Amino acid sequence: MLRMLHSEIVKRTLRVPEPSGKPGDGTAATRQFDAALLTAGFTCSTDLLRHLSALRPEDVLATAGPVLAAVGAAVGDHVQHNVYFADFPEHVPDTADFWLKCLADALTDPDVKPEAVFSAGGVDLLELPEYGRYQHGFDALLRVREPFVASAKDRVSVLHLGRPLAEEARALYLDLAAGPLPLSEDDLVLLEVLAGECSDGEQPERIPVRENRAVINRARIAQGRAPLVDTVTDVLRLACALSDGDVSLDEPTRFRSFRRSERRALMTALEGVVGSSRAKLGDVARHRERFKRLGERMHPHEYPKLPHAREVFAVARGETRVHGLNARIEAAFADGDTGRVLDLLATAPGMLVRSLDRVLRQATEEGAERVAATVDEHADQVAPRVLVSAREHLASRRREGVVRMFVNQRARAWVQRDERERLPAERVAPVVAALDAAVARRLPRFDRVLVDDAVRTVAVPRSGKGVAGGVGVLPRGSAMPVDGERLRFFVHWRQEAQRTDLDLSVQLLDADFAGAGQVSWTNLRGEGLVHSGDIVEAPEGATEMIDLDLAKLAGDVSHVVPQVLLYSGEGFLELAESFFGFMTRDGEQEGMPFEPRTVRAKSDLRGASRVALPLVFSRAKGGGWTARWLHLFMTGRLASNRVEETGVTAGLLARALVERDAFTVGDLLTMTERAGARVGPFEAGESAEEAVPEGERWAYVGLERPDGLPEGTEVFTARELGALLPD
Repeated sequence: MLRMLHSEIVKRTLRVPEPSGKPGDGTAATRQFDAALLTAGFTCSTDLLRHLSALRPEDVLATAGPVLAAVGAAVGDHVQHNVYFADFPEHVPDTADFWLKCLADALTDPDVKPEAVFSAGGVDLLELPEYGRYQHGFDALLRVREPFVASAKDRVSVLHLGRPLAEEARALYLDLAAGPLPLSEDDLVLLEVLAGECSDGEQPERIPVRENRAVINRARIAQGRAPLVDTVTDVLRLACALSDGDVSLDEPTRFRSFRRSERRALMTALEGVVGSSRAKLGDVARHRERFKRLGERMHPHEYPKLPHAREVFAVARGETRVHGLNARIEAAFADGDTGRVLDLLATAPGMLVRSLDRVLRQATEEGAERVAATVDEHADQVAPRVLVSAREHLASRRREGVVRMFVNQRARAWVQRDERERLPAERVAPVVAALDAAVARRLPRFDRVLVDDAVRTVAVPRSGKGVAGGVGVLPRGSAMPVDGERLRFFVHWRQEAQRTDLDLSVQLLDADFAGAGQVSWTNLRGEGLVHSGDIVEAPEGATEMIDLDLAKLAGDVSHVVPQVLLYSGEGFLELAESFFGFMTRDGEQEGMPFEPRTVRAKSDLRGASRVALPLVFSRAKGGGWTARWLHLFMTGRLASNRVEETGVTAGLLARALVERDAFTVGDLLTMTERAGARVGPFEAGESAEEAVPEGERWAYVGLERPDGLPEGTEVFTARELGALLPD
């Protein structure tokens, strides 16, 4: 457990928990450790180098092993990336020629039965011994590769000296538990582990995200403690957590039989919630069927002294009627009474902000001013991520013909043309201004903010769901310039129990997002693109790559959409491991197909659907390229998914993100500057020995923490950007 926590802390925070050991001269061992880190694109900060150098060499080596393993896993260098064509991207054959060679070799092989090869009037590629199976080992790949040429453009991330492991674990627990954003499934698992480890220490003052609260409450129940709840839905989420179900309530949960102590805890929690405010019974109707199923497991009749808790299930069964707020709001909408709608929504500020589009469609221009005033009065009671979502949505509603994109909790996406009339700018503007003012009021107050300008185009994060862990992973909608002459996409997977074939493909789109070509297992070469070869069977793990020379792409190609498609076997959630990423390389760089220091981004593939869309790359008017994170999944077919069939939908999804006006960290920095902060770039080395002046509050905002920040500076990197908008 401690080893897992150590690895997670290194990968997530780029801090090495303070290494322990006896004093000594570890200078030489520390240099060797730092040199090994550089091969993976990492290096030690000044403080970490100083600390390690003062330890015995054996203590330095004891630290080095786990850290190297952690950073290797972070960028995908913990596995051997073999490719089918050993000299990829050179000498990759034409697809038809390759298939014919595999067929010819199979027909001259006495162990191959021709009737198996020719099935259903065609050729079964999987019956060809040479097709889709590595024809050489990893050692053979090493022998034919030229040495890697390092470049000043290669990624180098700084590892910093952290606090002792127990303190780092507690800090990570508090950050996850008290964070303002919903967490990914993997993060929720980690949060529960940390909740158990940190049960006896400091606890967060508030747990604003309900899913996080449910996970922590399960840990509290296991320790015999009362859960932290203030709505009946909190108790429902806890019941789902105890049943290993979906605490987001996006998917149905089959409740298990609860122990008597668990039933008592859940019923007591419901008694306290409803006893404090009977109006909270109104939430039962939203999840009526789930509460009915829960009641079958709770046996509420056994608790005559908990009448309020029993009433929850009576409402769910329809034995007791509660006139909820939703019904009154719908009646007001049906009557066209915008004033009454606003009066009702003002009692539920979150619902007010989520209903702004509908309200504005019904409101007059004068009514829009009242809508803005109501938002201004009540927005401080709404989670900042909800304000940001509403602001971003309304900003795009001033244009006609916008493609609407819908994304569920598991990042499955679908699109449809927005048939609604656009909202007039004069009706939207005052409401957007009110939302901006509400967001600005929630920002922390700083005297000075040091900035890595690359972070300005990062979208303000609103959720961690659907965003898998890795290196260089940014929130959906974030845009980053591409620095390098060549892109190399890679996907690696390792099956659990069933032969699995994932396919890496690239869809090319023109300026109107119409198809302009593709490269995949059915088309190994294109203008400026080369596929490393299709792998269909690799029990120990498989890698596919696509090389893309940006300068050689056809002039009509404006967008590049890499896709990972399930052709057969286990889905992304069932696989033992699967991840996608991309590298950037200069023209003279050779080396192995996978060089960790060139990895710009690596993201785990965690989705219930069968087609993954990690990013889209778009050509700028000036000729450069921009990468924009999608983090989307398409349902696809049960098997045999191909880019030829998914390209149209993928193009629509890419268009919906590319044409959307994202609310960015740069927008927040502008608001911070208007509030009086001195905002400017951080130049490494200028303030190496400087400390934050007494009485002032400084912050650094960037993709990663640099070396040499003034002591006392608060740091907001890619993983902490959500904290810029505290709940």
